[in-house]
Amino acid sequence: MKVIVVSKRHGRTRSFTFGGWTRALVSVCLLGIPVGMGGWLGYQSTKGDGADVFTNDSTKIWNRALKAQKDQVSDTRRHAEEQLAALTLRMAELQARLVRLDALGERLTTIAKLDKGEFDFSHPPAIGGPESNDLGEAYSAPGFLGVIDNLTDQIEDREQQLETLEALLAKRKIQSDIFIAGRPVKKGWMSSRFGRRTDPFNGHIAWHSGVDFAGKMGSDIISVAAGVVTWSGERHGYGDMVEVNHGGGFSTRYAHNSKNLVKVGDIVKKGQVVALMGSSGRSTGPHVHFEVYKHGRAVDPAAYIHRASR
Repeated sequence: MKVIVVSKRHGRTRSFTFGGWTRALVSVCLLGIPVGMGGWLGYQSTKGDGADVFTNDSTKIWNRALKAQKDQVSDTRRHAEEQLAALTLRMAELQARLVRLDALGERLTTIAKLDKGEFDFSHPPAIGGPESNDLGEAYSAPGFLGVIDNLTDQIEDREQQLETLEALLAKRKIQSDIFIAGRPVKKGWMSSRFGRRTDPFNGHIAWHSGVDFAGKMGSDIISVAAGVVTWSGERHGYGDMVEVNHGGGFSTRYAHNSKNLVKVGDIVKKGQVVALMGSSGRSTGPHVHFEVYKHGRAVDPAAYIHRASR
């Protein structure tokens, strides 16, 4: 193989003769240039496509991450709304319980006969004191839920205490109501005592099973204790009579009435007017014959008349 090289500047020529191996090497170089160029262009094209694929994958990943964050924010918002609704309901329940405690406190004030000005449940309790520079350690506010839980525990504790106190006071009031004490009349005087006496009709010595209180016709006759009416009507020797059972084996009788104001089965309170004074039955004038029975046996009413009311 012979190659001639012409110089453009001097117009000279040179010729080169290549042997077999040299010719083969030159041929490989001449063919390798376009092949290498083609490979390089292909690589660049492939490299550009890879960049496009990388960009698309990144976009998809970011979109998925943003969607996940949006879902998380939505869940958090829904959870917060549910918590707020639950807290609102809880606060309403606590407010209702506080109203109930105020009503219970007012009831206890009435039962215990306390001064209304001393316990006023319609206003917050009065507190105060001089300002102090010694503040101690800094106050750290507890969590909102912790405050509500603590308040709930305090209310439940107060409710139990007040309910127990109410039960005790109610029991004490019931015991006081059924406690036989006092006179069966508001106005009048004792005209005959319990025990042996001269019968006013035949003059013989007879047993008087009660006490008599004389007074004005139509005067009020009151029950000396709370109970249930077990008799209301005429009875031989008693005229119109009212009998009240007070429980615990005790009962009282109010006889010679001009009018009975209660009927059998009625529940009467201590001090309630049960009849009007009269002179019905075996009687010499307007009065009330008052008897006290303990386990079916007549006892001296004087012991109960002079008792101090509970």
